[in-house]
Parts: sequence; C-alpha cells; structure tokens
Amino acid sequence: MALLDGKVAIITGAGNGIGRAHALLFAAEGASVVVNDLGGARDGSGGDASAAEAVVREITAAGGKAVASHDSVATAEGATSIVKKAVDAFGRVDVLVNNAGILRDKTFLKMDEGMWDSVVAVHLKGTFLCSQTFVKQAIAQGDGGRIVNTTSVSGMMGNFGQANYAAAKAGIYGLTRTMSIELQKHRITVNALAPIAKTRMTEDLPMMQGVETMTAEHISPAALFLASDLCGDRTGHVLAVAGARMYAFKVIETAGKFKDDQKGVWTAQEIAENWDSIVKA
Repeated sequence: MALLDGKVAIITGAGNGIGRAHALLFAAEGASVVVNDLGGARDGSGGDASAAEAVVREITAAGGKAVASHDSVATAEGATSIVKKAVDAFGRVDVLVNNAGILRDKTFLKMDEGMWDSVVAVHLKGTFLCSQTFVKQAIAQGDGGRIVNTTSVSGMMGNFGQANYAAAKAGIYGLTRTMSIELQKHRITVNALAPIAKTRMTEDLPMMQGVETMTAEHISPAALFLASDLCGDRTGHVLAVAGARMYAFKVIETAGKFKDDQKGVWTAQEIAENWDSIVKA
C-alpha cells in the first residue's frame, strides 16, 4: 500500500523545483494532488498557468490524479480558492504543503518597502492564510490532517542579503511551533522543512555554484515522511535536508545563571562580568 493512498494533498508553489518534486512523489505514493502555482518569475512578478498545468500532465500521464490551481497564496481569496479546488475536485483535504516562495534579495540598507512586503506576503502571510483555510476544512471533516511548512536555513541562522526572506522564514518557524501546540487537539500535525537544493530559486547563488548533489528530489522524501502516517504524532519539528545530509533545527535555552544572592536585580555591569556563564549551552 502506498503511503498516501486515499489522501488529498495541496502543494503550493508546485510548478517548479522542490514543489514539483513534492507533487510528483506524493502522486506516486497515491495522493490526489492540487498543484498550486501562480507561474510568476522568481521575484514574484507575472504569471503563467503553464507551469502548474505541465506538472498535472506529468502526474496524470503516470496514472495519478491531479488538478492545477493558479491562485495566489498571499490573499485570503486565493487561499480559499486553493482549498475549494481540492474539495471540489476530490471531496476533501488531508495534507497541506506550504512551499510557495519568491526572492527579492538586497542588503538591509538597500532594501525598499516593496521588497520587504512582497516577500513576507508570499512566505509568511501565505503560510498563515493557506494553513488557516486548510485547518478549518480539516476540522469540519473531523479526521485530522498534516501541514508541512517550509522555513529555511536563512530563517534559522540568518543570511547576508536576505533580511526580508530570513525574517519571513523565521516567522514561519514561530508560526509552525504555535500551530503545532494549538492544533494537537484537532489531531493535526504541523512540522517544517528547511531545505537546501539547487533549483530555479537558488541556482545563481554563490553557495550553489558547482553543486550538483543537492537536488529537489533529495528534499521530497522528507516532506513525504512528514505528510504520511509514518510521522505519527510528531509535531513542531524542523527537519533540514541538504543533499544526503538530514538533520534538525532546534531553538535551545541555556542553563543560564542565577544572581549570587538569588533575589536581587542584575546590573548591566554584572551581566558583562557573567556573560560566559549566562550564554553557555
């Protein structure tokens, strides 16, 4: 039995790269797939229905089930239409993979408000809107569900020239953690991927030059695991994939240090004197 037999999966940003790899693998594992992609350029401009339609054709030619969606994840109307497309075509929703994204890289001092707003809208707001709409439908169905968000190494660690992208991806981490807590009672797991792969989005970045062993196909098995019953009740995790390496990101709390008298208020000078003990992991 395939891992996603009978499941309906929505994958945003599935016309190219990692999203396309997710869609093809999910369909091969039995899922009926909504292939969502606005079809815009890497910076989010424009739109072209052909990307999503091509992935649908690949899936159906292989004997799978899929429909295309060309709605924007960054609006409430778009998120509603995406979920409605799944319900109209396949009768329900079971899995949501929030993968849609754009890049408008610029150093912090040179970044303008439009660059900031557009990237945050697609990544962070889009994840919020699509997840909320999906969850309402899943709760109405009463069978639980699974959400796989997409954060980034940039969001977890920071990256030069990506203040907007890193902030949005860090926000997705916080959103993932909060959703995982709040949605446990509805039997909906919420986890995230932090992928590194050479795709249309990243192929010209310095870190990807000469790299041929970090493909989109390396990432999708992790998404499949988080979307399937193999994941069990695991929730709130960030699974990172870089080629053959798989690891996890965790935010840690150091042991810290109590003030010597246990009751007093720290002075700035005392913080400086005890810095190493305070921050030691």
